Amino acid sequence: MSNGPLSDLLVVDLTRALAGPHATQMLGDLGARVIKVEAPGSGDDTRGWGPPFVGEPDERQSTYFLCTNRNKESIALDLKDASDKDVLVGLVERADVLVENFRTGVLERLGLGIEELMRRNPRLVVLSITGFGHDGPEGGRAGYDQIAQGEAGLMSLTGSGPDDPQRVGVPIADLLSGMYGAYGVLAALHERERTGRGTVVRTSLLASVVGVHAFQGTRWTVAGEVGRAQGNHHPSIAPYGLFHCRDGAVQIALGSEGLWKKFCAGFGLDPDAEGLATNGERVGRREQVIEVVEQAFADWDAEPLLARLAEIGIPAGKVRTLDEVYEWDQVASQGLLVDVEHPTLGGITLPGPPLRFFDAEGAEVTRRDHVAPPLLDQHADEIRAWIGGGGA
Repeated sequence: MSNGPLSDLLVVDLTRALAGPHATQMLGDLGARVIKVEAPGSGDDTRGWGPPFVGEPDERQSTYFLCTNRNKESIALDLKDASDKDVLVGLVERADVLVENFRTGVLERLGLGIEELMRRNPRLVVLSITGFGHDGPEGGRAGYDQIAQGEAGLMSLTGSGPDDPQRVGVPIADLLSGMYGAYGVLAALHERERTGRGTVVRTSLLASVVGVHAFQGTRWTVAGEVGRAQGNHHPSIAPYGLFHCRDGAVQIALGSEGLWKKFCAGFGLDPDAEGLATNGERVGRREQVIEVVEQAFADWDAEPLLARLAEIGIPAGKVRTLDEVYEWDQVASQGLLVDVEHPTLGGITLPGPPLRFFDAEGAEVTRRDHVAPPLLDQHADEIRAWIGGGGA
């Protein structure tokens, strides 16, 4: 049903909510056949997450579910029912990858722990995503995105100041763990080519956020400094952030001394003014730097200011609302919108995958034929027939 670099792979998706489904959607975007196993009746939790819902009242669809389940098939299986469990076992025996984000121990209670999965399919790659890790003193603890953002320190770094911790505006811990998980799966598949055997890849919401602490992490582990939220300005570079002008605000990023000098020349400022000559000095006098920059911008409206910044070679941009983002021709040019035909909604547009592929001659070979997120149990008959018929 698909094409792409993973078009010969079968992924069994036992996940729900966002972290696991995001990982399997990434694999589906790359061409893998993804069979999503859902609970009968309700399906994935996100089918009920809203508003907004779209479509007719008796066929309403959650836009949350639509965001993370394109390029998948759906079958509803009651894993406590012997015949349904046999269907899952049949899928496992044919699969290249199995992805699960159950609480620790659930698969074992179903009789499908790691040893049993590997016995039935030694080439199987298993991705397991948990909240805080499967082991350790808090292994098995339930994980939800906002809780993980707080526990993993991200909220302490986000907000207008140290006393204003804020969550990131999207479920970033879920999304990152899905991305790390898909990255781990690809590495495990590559290793399987060498060894002929599958392996288990584990990540968690906790690990995914700690994994992107970047300079804030080494700021503590090496320098012994605890980073805190400080609004829309970079803790280690100045000027770098959001600055107000006459009719709004713009963002600039002066990541080198050369850019600082260029900026000052473009706006009639002294780059060697006392206390502002080096980045270290400017970071130490951040409020003064903000005042200097905003005084320079005070008589400018945002659009001509952005044009001036571009003219003199200063990295800059506006803060767009999401409608402005999706109406931006640059977004469309990058394949970040995909049109699909949904079984009940008809033609809809979804945010698209962030990867593009090109052959050696420069021709784009990115997948184009994306498939809408499925209805619950939409593909049950064909999947059951395939398993029952011994399909390879």
